[in-house]
Amino acid sequence: MLFGFVSSAQAEMKIGVTAKAGGFEVDDASETFSGSHSSGSAVGDVTVKASAEGDEAEGAFIYGSVFLEKQVNEKFSLGIDYVPMAMESETTENTVNHQAPGTGNDAQGTNTVQVDFEDLTTIYALLHANDNVYLKVGYMEVDVQTNESLATGGAYGNTTLEGYTVGLGYDHDMDSGVFVRLEATYMDLEGATLTNANDSTKSVHADGIVGYGAGISIGRAF
Repeated sequence: MLFGFVSSAQAEMKIGVTAKAGGFEVDDASETFSGSHSSGSAVGDVTVKASAEGDEAEGAFIYGSVFLEKQVNEKFSLGIDYVPMAMESETTENTVNHQAPGTGNDAQGTNTVQVDFEDLTTIYALLHANDNVYLKVGYMEVDVQTNESLATGGAYGNTTLEGYTVGLGYDHDMDSGVFVRLEATYMDLEGATLTNANDSTKSVHADGIVGYGAGISIGRAF
C-alpha cells in the first residue's frame, strides 16, 4: 500500500520544456514632451506616436521555457513556467532635432532604443475538459530592461509588467510517462509610463501589450 501511494504521488508531478512563437502589439505607444520646446513653440505637451500610421507597434517573438506542474486531481493542475533567456527587441533608430546642452542652439542627433524582456514567469492552472483537452489561465510577470542612447541625454530606466494569459491545449500521453502538448495562448500585459531620469519633462508611455502565440511542449511525468 505504501509503495502504491508513493508511485501515485510521483505520477502527479510533471516537468517539461516548451518552444513558443507568436506576435504582440503595443497599444498607444507614445513619447510626451512637456514644458518649453527648442522649436520655439508655446509651452505645452507634445506627444509623438509610435508610427506615422497611429499609436500601435507590432513585433514577433520566439522563445523557450521550462515548466513544473502538479496534478491536483483528474480535473485540475497547477504549474509554473519560466523563460531562462532574455527576449531582445530589435534596435530602432531615429534622427531628431534638439537643443544642444549648455549652448541653447539647435542641433541634430540620433536616438537608439532596444528593449530586453527578462525573467518571464507564469503561474498557471489547467482545467482538464477530458484526458486530452485542457483550458489554461495564468498570472504573468516580466522585467523590462530598456537600453537606449538618447541624443538629448538621460535614460528611461526599467520596470516590471504584470498581466494574465489564457489558452487552449491538447495533451497526449506516450510510453514511459512521456507526454507532448500543443497549445494556443493569448496574453495581456499592463501598461507603463517611464520618465526620463535626467529630464522630468520627457516620458514614454504604453497602454499595454497584447499577444497571441502557439507552442509545443515535451515532458515527463514522475
